[in-house]
Amino acid sequence: MGVGPGDPRLLTVAAVEAIRAATVVAYPVARLGASGMAATIAAPWITPEQRQLPLLFPMVSAAAPLRQAWHAAADTLAAATVEAAGQGGSVVLLCEGDVSLFASSSYVLLALRQRHPAVPVQLIPGVSAAAAAAAAGAWPLALQQEGLLIRPTPETPEALEVLLDRAAAGAEVLALLKLGHRWAWVQPLLQRRGLLEHALFAQRVGWPDALVAPAREVAATASPYFSLLLIRQGWPTVLP
Repeated sequence: MGVGPGDPRLLTVAAVEAIRAATVVAYPVARLGASGMAATIAAPWITPEQRQLPLLFPMVSAAAPLRQAWHAAADTLAAATVEAAGQGGSVVLLCEGDVSLFASSSYVLLALRQRHPAVPVQLIPGVSAAAAAAAAGAWPLALQQEGLLIRPTPETPEALEVLLDRAAAGAEVLALLKLGHRWAWVQPLLQRRGLLEHALFAQRVGWPDALVAPAREVAATASPYFSLLLIRQGWPTVLP
């Protein structure tokens, strides 16, 4: 289930009800012993009586350890689900943001379907970081016939130039996720193209140290991994 980007108040009623009803609460961690961001977000709704089940999702790019982690998580969840069901209980897996949008839980879902097809699964959506950032900045995410293009931030200026051209040609608002250290070169690129005036910068949306501000006000330094940009390159013809 999606638990939103950071603010526990952004959990849906369905998510809160599922957590309260669960006997086992599973959540991803980047390393053993860590608390996990999704578990921290959902902490107000988790009780000491519930079994907490951390699942290791390593922050690596190599395919082999990632597949191994997803398979191990699927096997652990399947076993926990069978055990909980035998006792009249249930298992929930917490996911930061939305459960279907660039979510590690999506890979676990695919692994569950492949390795344990008999295990029932229900997805509960959550608030995405892009939607939360737009709301926090009072920034219309998409208007009228505009499209919305959500992408991880490209690794090179050349790739971003191509993406910006594509978005402009299609009248698409561009949401760039996982901005991080790339902001150091993305900011001057947007400034050169005259786009800072119509872009919104956000980092750690929903957390106490969140920053949501016009992109022109944010210095070109490295940003946290959980940062994003919303870029509009034009406006619809009919406006107030």
